Amino acid sequence: MKRFISITAILLLLALVCVGVVGFNLFRDSAIKQYFATMKPPATTVSTVVVKPSDWTPGVEAIGTVRAVRGVDLTVETSGIVKDILFHANQKVPVDSVLLQLDDAVERADLAAAKAQSVSDETALERAVELQRRGVGTAPTLDTAQAAASASAAQVNKLQAVLDQKQLTAPFAGTVGIPKIDLGQYLSPGNAVVTLQDLDTMRVDFTVPEQQLPLLKIGQTVRLGIGGSGGGGDMPFAGAIRGIDPKIDASSRLVSVRGEVANPDGKLTPGQFVQVRVELPQEKNILSLPQTALTSSLYGDFVFVVVPAKPAEAGAAPPAKADDQKPAADKPADDAAKPQAEAAKPAAADAGKPAADEEKPALVLSQVFVKPGRRNDGMVEIVEGIKAGDEVVTAGQNRLFNGMSVAVDNTIDPSKSANQQAQQ
Repeated sequence: MKRFISITAILLLLALVCVGVVGFNLFRDSAIKQYFATMKPPATTVSTVVVKPSDWTPGVEAIGTVRAVRGVDLTVETSGIVKDILFHANQKVPVDSVLLQLDDAVERADLAAAKAQSVSDETALERAVELQRRGVGTAPTLDTAQAAASASAAQVNKLQAVLDQKQLTAPFAGTVGIPKIDLGQYLSPGNAVVTLQDLDTMRVDFTVPEQQLPLLKIGQTVRLGIGGSGGGGDMPFAGAIRGIDPKIDASSRLVSVRGEVANPDGKLTPGQFVQVRVELPQEKNILSLPQTALTSSLYGDFVFVVVPAKPAEAGAAPPAKADDQKPAADKPADDAAKPQAEAAKPAAADAGKPAADEEKPALVLSQVFVKPGRRNDGMVEIVEGIKAGDEVVTAGQNRLFNGMSVAVDNTIDPSKSANQQAQQ
């Protein structure tokens, strides 16, 4: 009997231990689950911008090629051997300056002989005129002398022109390039010698779709940006439209446009690739956002708007005390009869409390699908979806989701690089 009682007690003890272990595990799992269910993740820091109506300068953007208003590859008109090169690379030369001299010894000798013959013929003509005046000369003799003198003068002019062709001169003032010839080289007509470019004023040729042709007019402002400066961001060169082709290319449906831009610093180079923007009349009260605020997906374009959290999201308010829920008549009379001195405490005491005691309202994200429009200078026009006064997230959208708790920190400007912000 004693043995049976001992065994029973041991079994009961083991059962109690097992029940205790299982119960503890269940309690622990339930507590952990409840803790994580009620725990709120920390707010994610984002930067925002408040939507405001602003002025918008629309434009027509294109890709163009820069050329000099006056630019030519100089060639020789006659054959000969290079005698002297009178320029060097990147030299600025005035108009009519001699750049190249070919060997002209034969032409100079021919010209000297022609001038001597011309002088002889002029003397014979003067003698024939004098004889005709005295009445001893005949008309045929005078005519022959006049013809000979005219032929000699023409021959002199011809040889002078041939001699001039032995020199290559600058047709306008500009900058010459690298010489393409050497001393002693034999040149044939049409051989390229050097390029001459007037870099003070440049022209840009570009094409636009035929749908945008009605927007363009002669004299509209054209801005150029050097390739790699950013889509329409930094466009320091300004000019105007000087020509619009009246014919649309039937194969590409594009129309050619030409603009002129001043180039006083010589930063634009002929043949250079540039980004072109034709500025159109300014529009007012346009809602726009930084392009970093817009996110594109398979379902459409959207932005994240920061809104105050609802009470259920921000956390339920603490339950009211039972005394506060009683009617005023049921409250003790002594509570109503408190001294008026305590009820009328100076408001300055409450006003002197630090503002940190007042909790700021919790902020969450609301995903809003929008309809984007035109883009310009890092900004995008929003046609539908948002209104003035909305606070929109401008950075960090890849890790955000709808209803997420956030904290706003606008000390970081995503539109500027880290180096620029460090300098500021």
